[in-house]
Amino acid sequence: MTGKHIVVIGAGYAGLSAAAGIGRGPDRVTLIAPEQRFGHRVRQHEIAAGRRVARPEIARVLRGRRVVHLATRAVALDLAAREVRTEDGGRVGYDTLVYARGSRTAWGDVPGAAEHAYSAERAEELRGRLTADPAPATLAVVGGGATGIELAAELAEAYPDRQVRLVAAGQVGGWLSERGRAHVLAVLGRLGVRVHEHHRVTVVTADGLVCEGADADGPGRAGAELPAQVVVWAASMEPHPLAAASGLAVNARGRALVDEHLRSRSHPEVHVVGDAAAVEVPGIGELRMACATAMPQGRYLAKLLTGRTDEPFSYRYVTQCLSLGRGEALVQLIHGDDSMRPRVLTGVAGRLVKAGIVKGLPLSLR
Repeated sequence: MTGKHIVVIGAGYAGLSAAAGIGRGPDRVTLIAPEQRFGHRVRQHEIAAGRRVARPEIARVLRGRRVVHLATRAVALDLAAREVRTEDGGRVGYDTLVYARGSRTAWGDVPGAAEHAYSAERAEELRGRLTADPAPATLAVVGGGATGIELAAELAEAYPDRQVRLVAAGQVGGWLSERGRAHVLAVLGRLGVRVHEHHRVTVVTADGLVCEGADADGPGRAGAELPAQVVVWAASMEPHPLAAASGLAVNARGRALVDEHLRSRSHPEVHVVGDAAAVEVPGIGELRMACATAMPQGRYLAKLLTGRTDEPFSYRYVTQCLSLGRGEALVQLIHGDDSMRPRVLTGVAGRLVKAGIVKGLPLSLR
């Protein structure tokens, strides 16, 4: 034992992989996170659709590691005193802090969104609502990114008696290769999803969406209404505000500024990983929020803090995978700098690759 105390905040992909890895070393480690089970965020669309998703107990992931799990939430950081304050009134001191609080759904200051829409984090509540309501209803999923696409496909397949709309301010899957985007749209069409591209949602009400859009109600018409009994919001994500509120240096989006060793640029005794961190990689720029970028950061930091490396963090993209219901998927091959390759895997091959990745993630946390 060195007597050094390392505190990890957050048990997502970055935080839990960091805690498990650091726990192999000689230092005392405390993980602060309210969850008893790993959240496995990339499978929230399956939970919303009533699928059974394996979520291992955090205690099992940490078994055999020198880690104490405090099942409470960090609510404040006293950076000067090197203390974490928790919602149960506790104070936890640290020598080194690993901040992995992650991200959350961003409502974008859209009136009514937070009040009337379900976020992906509320997948279990959404499942309960859809299960309890026997009457066919229209579901509107807002957001043409990966989360929105996966939710729309999964819900359309699981609830075929309901009309599912996918509403996007721009193109659905617009970042994908031409072949990748065409496949996504084709599968959504086969599942009966009605796609509304270039529709910016301006208001969410109990009866649906008010948009500025370019179909159905006329090109460019403001105030077009899209009726929906259930709205799911997946338009964008934002870092949890605790980092900025506590005084860590952050960028304009609220992500903590870090150096090449993932240390806070304002407080070097704090390391920041995952969605919370603005990680700059030469030849790429700022890494996007994703489990594919978060877990490597957690693993790297574990090696750094246990003396197994002193090299700067490095990263290259390989693929991006999308679930399109249980029968289809898209594996988009990517250049190392996150630009799209023309090649994609679909059908059985795509589904098997995607399934292998998401089912293997919990195992790789250890």
